[in-house]
Amino acid sequence: MIELRTPRLICTPLREQDWPFFLALQQDPEVMRYVADERPVAALRDAFESRLPEWSPGCAHWLCLVVRDQATGTPLGLSGYIHREDDCAEVGFLFAPHAQGKGYGLESLRAVCEFAFTQGKIRRLTATVTAGNGASRRLLEKVGFRIEGELRESYYLADVWCNDWLFGLLKREYIGD
Repeated sequence: MIELRTPRLICTPLREQDWPFFLALQQDPEVMRYVADERPVAALRDAFESRLPEWSPGCAHWLCLVVRDQATGTPLGLSGYIHREDDCAEVGFLFAPHAQGKGYGLESLRAVCEFAFTQGKIRRLTATVTAGNGASRRLLEKVGFRIEGELRESYYLADVWCNDWLFGLLKREYIGD
């Protein structure tokens, strides 16, 4: 089983008992503001179940890791990636409001990048962020991602067409901690 550890966090694959946390994140308007409109519970359950099968490099589904406080075991967020090509993957992350702004995103994303580049056989990581989501943009840039472009009116969210920022990070550029 994959287990990523940092000084404060432990990141392990999503399990059935994580459903209440996953659901709470997906139903929190603050968390989902730049991610997705409200969806029925059945659709959220389908998304959850698609992330449950055992993951190995090259799998077609998300490596979805629950980010927990090492000391208490409290779930703080989700992080991970999905292969888009054999050696290219897209990262993603969501954090509960109480866990935002405390460096957990940075710590866990560095661990995910380190894993992807060293054990996941990834050459290039990407990220797509809805324009205006400054917190996610700053997080990606702190890890070393570079903005590579902006797709105009690419994503329909909250009844308006939004632009998407595209980010990339190459293995050879990644510095780590």
